[in-house]
Amino acid sequence: MNEKLTELRDLLGEVDDISKAASILSWDQQAYMPPGGAPARASQLGTLSRLAHEKFTDERMGRLLYELSKETRDLPYDDDTASLIRVTKRDYEKAVRLPSTFVAELAEASGLGTTAWAQARAENQWDGFSDHLKKMIELKQREADYLGYHEKMYDALLDSYEPDMKTREVAEMFDAVRRELVPLVRAIASNADRVDDAALHRAYDPAKQWELAHEALRTIGYDFQRGRMDKVPHPFCTTFSNHDVRVTNRVLPDFFNSAFFGALHEGGHALYELGSPDRFERTTLAGGTSLSVHESQSRMWENLVGRSRAFWQFFFPKFKKTFRKNAADMDAEKMYRAVSKVQPSYIRVEADEVTYSLHVMLRFEAENMLVENKLKVSELPAWWDEAMSSYLGVTPPDVAHGVLQDVHWSLGYYGYFPTYSLGTFFSAQLFDKAREQLGDLDEQFARGEFAPLREWLTENIYQHGRKYTLTELATRITGEPLQTRSYIAYLKKKYSEIYDL
Repeated sequence: MNEKLTELRDLLGEVDDISKAASILSWDQQAYMPPGGAPARASQLGTLSRLAHEKFTDERMGRLLYELSKETRDLPYDDDTASLIRVTKRDYEKAVRLPSTFVAELAEASGLGTTAWAQARAENQWDGFSDHLKKMIELKQREADYLGYHEKMYDALLDSYEPDMKTREVAEMFDAVRRELVPLVRAIASNADRVDDAALHRAYDPAKQWELAHEALRTIGYDFQRGRMDKVPHPFCTTFSNHDVRVTNRVLPDFFNSAFFGALHEGGHALYELGSPDRFERTTLAGGTSLSVHESQSRMWENLVGRSRAFWQFFFPKFKKTFRKNAADMDAEKMYRAVSKVQPSYIRVEADEVTYSLHVMLRFEAENMLVENKLKVSELPAWWDEAMSSYLGVTPPDVAHGVLQDVHWSLGYYGYFPTYSLGTFFSAQLFDKAREQLGDLDEQFARGEFAPLREWLTENIYQHGRKYTLTELATRITGEPLQTRSYIAYLKKKYSEIYDL
């Protein structure tokens, strides 16, 4: 078995090397590449994606997995080798359904679409992106057909980001949460004057914001010897190895939250990837369990930590030192309330904790209708504005603040959006367990002690890489599958106190 296992690892390592090279090109495209490089970059990404796919779906890979599956079937489920074969086999069985030419076509369309999206958003022009979106939807429909599905076409796309999750299950959770959120939002709106966040909308020097965002990352334990932060139109985190995990961010000169909480959000992703064990590198076990588990980490550090009263008891002096004039009429308690203010808005990534999932639910609905041809691309901007009014009570002033605000569709990330809310739900479930096992986290945060939580997450989540599914991981850690109870309880407790409900 050892020789076969060594050969499998060598093959997986080569696939990973090619995929990571493509990731570097994609990162550069969004962070530094001039717009004129888009056509060539799209071809480069298409070629690398095709090569990685061909190598991963080679017949020799299939034979090795078949033979090793038989030879490892008596190993414990959580054994590293058994997990490597199980996870790789699951990935392989999906990958072999996709022709290499299709994978290349998808990657090339993504490369061209990303540049078109950035330009269309900057120019506030829908027409510059709509044809790219039509092409991408056609490709995702073909992908779903290749992969196969029993209930909904969206199931095939969702499974790529949250294995074994069904559209029906997401819809049921979203319906249950929506029933709790809508009356909470209304109750908060009736007491809106309890919180003033005007201080966050003053002029903030971009260079100083960037400096403080770096300080926020250092505070939660992000290692700048193994990462960096760069400016992009839409923040993201990318991994080239567990010793090179980079975050990106954006700065708004008249809104403090964007860069600061963008840093904490992407930093949460990065901590997960940096915590992946060395022994999993260049294999299918490296990185995070799924996008929902990944989002649980970003949302935890952004909100449950970064928007907590205890965090600002510790961090406010740093904020005041950097922005002395803006902080003149503020203190830690006012800052906590300001960053927690509930205010329906246009932009998902800057949404408050209570209304955030309504943004996600809107996108989930749109994606399902788009792939099922129940909504035309030409109808999407108007549908979006109407849905925003229905879900959040606001109507975007233009497409840049509306349908063009997220990069995901240009990249081909259909089935991705639900994981933002699923991860948000899971973050609260995990945080309850961490509090139970670590004691008073508020006292620790107020002293600037974030290592205990980070180490708890490393022990319970990071060290496992992709060995377990979301359901398996949730059950191992909390004793039950993903639930929304903790999330709703957290929101009601926090915001009832803030808004005197």
